[in-house]
Amino acid sequence: MSALLAACEGGAVFAALWLLGQSVLQMPDEARWMSEFGLPLILALAAVSALYYAGCYDLRQVPSVGRLAPRLPRCAMLAALPLGAGFALHPHAGAILLAAVALMVSLPLAVRGIVYPVARRPRFVERVLIVGTGPLARQVAEAIEAQAGYRYRTVGMIDVPPSAESPTAQRRRHLGSQRLRALHDLDRVIESLSPDRIVVAPTRSRQRLPVQPFLAARSRGIAVEEGADFYERLTGKIAIEALTPWSLIHSRGFRPSRATRGMVRALSVVIAAVGLVATAPLQLLIALAVKLDSPGPVLFAQERVGLGGRRFTLLKFRTMRDQEGAPSEWAGDNAHRITRLGRWLRALRLDELPQFVNVLRGDMDVVGPRPHPGSNFSLFVTVLRNLPECGEEIPYYSLRSMVRPGITGWAQVRYRYANNLEEEIEKMRYDLYYVKHRSLWMDLGILAATVKTVLAGRGATAGAPARAAALSPASWRLAQPLLPGAGLPRRPPGC
Repeated sequence: MSALLAACEGGAVFAALWLLGQSVLQMPDEARWMSEFGLPLILALAAVSALYYAGCYDLRQVPSVGRLAPRLPRCAMLAALPLGAGFALHPHAGAILLAAVALMVSLPLAVRGIVYPVARRPRFVERVLIVGTGPLARQVAEAIEAQAGYRYRTVGMIDVPPSAESPTAQRRRHLGSQRLRALHDLDRVIESLSPDRIVVAPTRSRQRLPVQPFLAARSRGIAVEEGADFYERLTGKIAIEALTPWSLIHSRGFRPSRATRGMVRALSVVIAAVGLVATAPLQLLIALAVKLDSPGPVLFAQERVGLGGRRFTLLKFRTMRDQEGAPSEWAGDNAHRITRLGRWLRALRLDELPQFVNVLRGDMDVVGPRPHPGSNFSLFVTVLRNLPECGEEIPYYSLRSMVRPGITGWAQVRYRYANNLEEEIEKMRYDLYYVKHRSLWMDLGILAATVKTVLAGRGATAGAPARAAALSPASWRLAQPLLPGAGLPRRPPGC
């Protein structure tokens, strides 16, 4: 849907500018090229980029025209710099540049006024029937609801036979208004609801389900998909509660080709080398400002865990005051320690610039999961471990360590700072999705999204202290501590 909107809006801006250049503006001969395809194409791409960096293509935040309008002034501000540079180079093109700003503000409202209602019509929205009412099924239903009525719509949730559920699962079922008949009525439910897709998310991984209704549905052209796969594709994160050792063993992901690894590493080295040279004067100024702003060292150095569990020293500009004793290691609990300069450095991500050195040393890549502190390695290994129905543990932390950590990552652009264990596990879902689907194109997309995150200032500073939330035993289980008396892991302030 986001790609469709970008194509429609970019195409509309291009067409309007081309028509203006051909007929209305009457460009002089020396600037006649501006009425051709070159300049309208550049300005259309600039308009789409400004809309993207203003968050206008995040349908969770902009599900309607009313939510779009307040973001359009920000789009004009983001486009002011490149358009101003274009005017400085070609003053005779001022009319078409002003027209580009006006079109950037007006055309998206018109385009979405047409696209939004059409995209919500039944013929463009898949009707989804969910088989199962456990934690995964509810997560799938919530993910569909978060799409604001685009692409998918839940038409019902099939209850599983009570005899196939454990007593605990029976007590935890919350079916609400979407409860349908038991699974033995699946044929009649499919006939009456006419779904376009059936998502199978049973309460237990080894629960036996009837085969014939699903085969009949496939023969009628109805897509049948595993709940975990559907959830992963829709949300960009992995349903770790539904993973089993065999699903990981047979997975096509988690093993990027040698060519992919080489291209990703080459991209990181090039960006780090260019970035280190280009930002050297800025880093000297930041170092001086840190020294003058508060007492303490310029750099924050901490042992972190990298590729394959190897330890290395991570470098950052110091953004907090020193504190005697053992401070809380959750980011929210340390908000009062952030210096005045530190808030700006964290908001603009400038405190991460020294990590270009870590990239060149081979400790990190530019894109990857954020490295955890070495002091909490054993605790993270203990907690980030799942016990599925088959009884075999899945060492998620080992999967996370299959790639080099990064300065930015999928979890950083999709989530926020973690302030309790539940949020740390939520970030793990995104980290594992990245490890499973890593590619050069994905890294480029994360870099583009990082720029948008920096411009928006989202999740840059620690928020209010958050109390650690209890996890549902039905969806997550903790392995026994490896160390006597080991508690829950805490996030270090520099993470």
